[in-house]
Amino acid sequence: MGDVTPLDACEIVTVHPDKVALTRENIPDLTETARLATLFKLLGDPRRARILYALLEAGELCVCDLAASIDVPETAVSQSLRLLRTAGVVGNRRAGRMVYYRLADAHVRMLLDLSREHTLHEERP
Repeated sequence: MGDVTPLDACEIVTVHPDKVALTRENIPDLTETARLATLFKLLGDPRRARILYALLEAGELCVCDLAASIDVPETAVSQSLRLLRTAGVVGNRRAGRMVYYRLADAHVRMLLDLSREHTLHEERP
């Protein structure tokens, strides 16, 4: 019986220098990919994801409205918002004693829309 090559390995190891060079020129560097990984970790928490989708739907909500919308205690929402705000994913504005939160920009909206579309696409037969 001969050697078995795994399905995810090259049967014949041949590096294509032009493709490798082009790829290396265009992929993000380690600093940028670390920031991307941090962003995806933030989105990887179901509670934070629901907060972001609530803000996507409503546009702007205070902590108590967010807590009521996603059935989570206000303290948990506040902790999540602190992380999201620090990462630049949400912004806020103060109106007297109230603080209202919103998605930081259109890029966050697009990321959420595309992510949801992808997960819904994966569920379809």
